[in-house]
Amino acid sequence: MKAPGKVQLTFYLLGFAGAALFTGLLIRQGASQVGAAFATAGWAIIAVVVYHFVVPVFLDAVAWWVLFPRSDRLPLRKLFWMRWVGESVSTLVPSAAVGGDIVRARLAAINGVPLPISAGSVLVDITLGVFTQAGFTMLGLALLVDATGQKSFVRPTLLGTLLGILAVVGFYFAQRLGMFRFLGLIVARLANSPEWQSLVQSGETLDRAIRGLYARRRGVAMCCAWTIISLVGGSGEIWIALHALGLPATLVNALILQSMALTIRSAAFAVPGGLGVQEGGYLVVGNLLGIPGDAAFALSLIARMRELALGIPGLVVWQMIEGRRLLRARSAGAGR
Repeated sequence: MKAPGKVQLTFYLLGFAGAALFTGLLIRQGASQVGAAFATAGWAIIAVVVYHFVVPVFLDAVAWWVLFPRSDRLPLRKLFWMRWVGESVSTLVPSAAVGGDIVRARLAAINGVPLPISAGSVLVDITLGVFTQAGFTMLGLALLVDATGQKSFVRPTLLGTLLGILAVVGFYFAQRLGMFRFLGLIVARLANSPEWQSLVQSGETLDRAIRGLYARRRGVAMCCAWTIISLVGGSGEIWIALHALGLPATLVNALILQSMALTIRSAAFAVPGGLGVQEGGYLVVGNLLGIPGDAAFALSLIARMRELALGIPGLVVWQMIEGRRLLRARSAGAGR
């Protein structure tokens, strides 16, 4: 079996396992009870959808926007919808955990940003985002321990976060040392063809762009600041959902659930959509906070509804953009 086939099979198996876990947890909590709890939220689900679009997505767009040099910076409104489309792809396309980031880099390049800058800004944004999310995880962990007194999960969470930080630190230094020129050089040598030498030059150009972005210390600091504001602000949608379900809607509970859900979802990035894993996370953390299992599962379902409500239109917009470009390219080719 070829490598791409193995990768695709792995995604299918992980997706099947996630679906099985989701179904098992739903049966255990009682489908009717979960459905009744979910129905309690009613119109508040729309409020969650609107809030996520207006607050976290917008703030994430600002965090990306400040990374661009002024000469290459697109209007914020454009980066806003690109960020929305990218999040939609990452959330709903099974094999595209990071595919949304590739899409938003491509969209920025299509709209006039030099490709090295658009790709480099996304790579820097991802790297800084992992760092800031690690800090948000520590905040949520400290609040959870303070609220529940439970410490059994502290060590594995800290260990997982530390491993993630070390991996990102390694990725950061690889970027600063010129990893893309190095990768291009390896491919060119393996291909043993002068035609591939352009890949080395492209890699070197991307490396220079990334180093230039990191050198803009104010942009880096502002990106981290806006990202942490987005992470904290995103807990507002959890607060809305808690209030709608008649659960203790405190800022602390919302922050704990938001940070732990994001951490668990990130750790299970290989599972398409975090299916089943996200629900398990809500159940575990919700149990520690005294939230009934059916209500905790309903919280996860509200998050799923928000993903679908924003993600499906985002995918439609993406396909419309790509389809329009394809039609223009064909028309230009036919006119020659």
